[in-house]
Amino acid sequence: MKLKILGCYAATPRSMTNPSAQVLELRNRLFLIDCGEGTQMQLRKQKVRFSKIDHIFISHLHGDHFFGLPGLLSTFKLLGREKELHIYGPKGIKEAVTLMLKVGDSWTNYDLVFHELESKTSELIFEDDAIAVYTIPLEHRIYTNGYLFKEKLGERKLNIEEVRKYDIPVCDFQNLKNGKDAVLEDGRIIPNTLLTDNPPHPWSYAYCSDTVYKEDIVPLLQNVKVLYHESTFLESERRLTGKTKHSTAIDAATIAQKAQVSQLILGHYSTRYTNLDHFKAEAETVFDHVHLAEDGKEFQF
Repeated sequence: MKLKILGCYAATPRSMTNPSAQVLELRNRLFLIDCGEGTQMQLRKQKVRFSKIDHIFISHLHGDHFFGLPGLLSTFKLLGREKELHIYGPKGIKEAVTLMLKVGDSWTNYDLVFHELESKTSELIFEDDAIAVYTIPLEHRIYTNGYLFKEKLGERKLNIEEVRKYDIPVCDFQNLKNGKDAVLEDGRIIPNTLLTDNPPHPWSYAYCSDTVYKEDIVPLLQNVKVLYHESTFLESERRLTGKTKHSTAIDAATIAQKAQVSQLILGHYSTRYTNLDHFKAEAETVFDHVHLAEDGKEFQF
């Protein structure tokens, strides 16, 4: 699993900082999560192949999370995209995007498939043979969802030495990978557990931004491998969290600790701060495995 941070700052883009956007790579699939201004420039800097992005997930309709989307869609057209593109986001995203395309007479030559979200409870919104994606209802000033990406359990791994020992034909290998026992020509049944090893433990990634501290999401995040949780403020500005519906670094760490996640990534920093190390220091008073998101940074798990 790889995560590329394209932007991780709150509110306005600046010369050295970018608003929210990131690319998750899981099982050879690319998912774009949020699309603030300048996202397509960051995609180019990070050498992300535009053609591999088939699913875009928008958390909410504040500009620092989706103003880069209309421009990106137009660029896809100029690059000759033909395959359909799926966009997941709050109800109203279809109207907002199509209005921008309409007034600029910039219709795409590929299909846009909108999946508008309204539910205030978690729901499955995407699934294929390898990945499932669920919403994480958050609490912000407008309707907002985080997203939980869960890798499905993969195939079992062949123990070649044991397979050869029983002279099992190649045509039966896939059945073994699928967990079936082997039946030999003499009728003996060889248990699958003797012929295969467990598959790697599946990865999971949760994106939670923007939100005030919301303990209700802890059950949804239980034992997640990697959690990205917004940390707009330090404790010195905690008074602002209620009005703005944002979190502190300690809030993020508390969610991580209660959900027993493996690793926490902080992000969505207010641009009032110049030293991000303070975010990590505060979070580590609650939770040990803390990382700082930074524009252009890539995490490999």
